[in-house]
Amino acid sequence: ATTSTGDKHSMSSDKIVHVTDASFDQEVLKSETPVLVDFWAPWCGPCRAIAPILDDLAGEYSGRLKIAKINVDDNPQTPGRYGVRGIPNLLIIKGGQVKEQIIGAVPKARLVQAVDGAIA
Repeated sequence: ATTSTGDKHSMSSDKIVHVTDASFDQEVLKSETPVLVDFWAPWCGPCRAIAPILDDLAGEYSGRLKIAKINVDDNPQTPGRYGVRGIPNLLIIKGGQVKEQIIGAVPKARLVQAVDGAIA
């Protein structure tokens, strides 16, 4: 992991990991940092609406929080494991355990509150 400070560039989406059913356990459940998992699909309007917020969070919580996106159309097993029926659906997973679930497009303040509570 890089420890460069002052890394305030506008494109923070490179900090977001795209995971699949196959990589979920390794990337999310075994992650040393808490992970915010975004269950999304390309056709989902509200998913696109919260994408910029997740980019912001990826930058602001860099090193303390991993943000992972999983396309539910391509990866049906993981949503099934977690009972995800509607999207967007965000899970905060820490140490392999779900700490928080947020359903629907919510304001950034709500996500910040959930993340702060989960990573504390």
